[in-house]
Amino acid sequence: MATKKYTVTLPEELAEEIRRDVGPGGFSAYVTRAIEHQREQDRLGELVAWMQEEGGPLTEEEMAAAEAERRELDRHFVERGAAAPGAGGSDLPMAG
Repeated sequence: MATKKYTVTLPEELAEEIRRDVGPGGFSAYVTRAIEHQREQDRLGELVAWMQEEGGPLTEEEMAAAEAERRELDRHFVERGAAAPGAGGSDLPMAG
C-alpha cells in the first residue's frame, strides 16, 4: 500500500506515551492501526443504525442473547490464552 506523510496535531503527552510504548519506528504503524480501528467502529455504527432502522430496536431477549454470546466468546479467548476481540489485544504484530 502506498503511503503519504500527513501532519496531525496530537496532545503532546499522549504522543510521547505512545512513542515510549511502541519504540523507534512504531509510531506511524500505531496511528495507522488506531485510525483503521476507528473506521471499523464508524462503519459498525452505521450498520447498527441501518439495522435498527430496518428492523426496529433490539428486544430485551435479543440483548440478553447477544450478551450471553459475548460472554461465551470471552471465555473461549481466555481459555486459549488470547485477548478477546475488542479487549485491546491483537494477534497482529506492529510494523514500524
